[in-house]
Amino acid sequence: MEPLTEAEIRASFVNCSKGEAKGLTLPARTEEIPWPDLDFLAWRDPRAVQRAYLVTRHDSGVVGLSLRATQPPKSRLRSNMCGLCMTTHGLVDVALFSARRAGQSGKDGNTLGLYVCANLRCCDYIRGKLKPETPQPRETVTLDERIARLELKLHRFVDQVLGARV
Repeated sequence: MEPLTEAEIRASFVNCSKGEAKGLTLPARTEEIPWPDLDFLAWRDPRAVQRAYLVTRHDSGVVGLSLRATQPPKSRLRSNMCGLCMTTHGLVDVALFSARRAGQSGKDGNTLGLYVCANLRCCDYIRGKLKPETPQPRETVTLDERIARLELKLHRFVDQVLGARV
């Protein structure tokens, strides 16, 4: 991912008010973010654990999404798969993130949800920098193909939040 400035990140949010975007907590100073290792920038708000943010380059430029996470179940006995990176985790390590739709639809209360790695570190799981606790199915696709799959799934989700027909 190409580096972004703090101003670009804050201006990118399409499903929250400018005041909310101005007040959100960034994950780090932008010069400290490992941009070459990211396909998208995502983080949980340390001041409000149910809040999360995702920023990606999209057809229409840079798009930021404000997300809400559900409480994970307590059981580690079952597993679930991330809808972006396809990593299998125990139930507590995958969360349902919901995004208000952009525009009037979101103001009317319409949301979309996606099950994603609870720590939002999909880029690290794909590249093997993080190893999940759950055994993974063997994949025969290359790293580039896994990254392309992640980007396709992410762009479809962003398109749906923006109200595009998918």
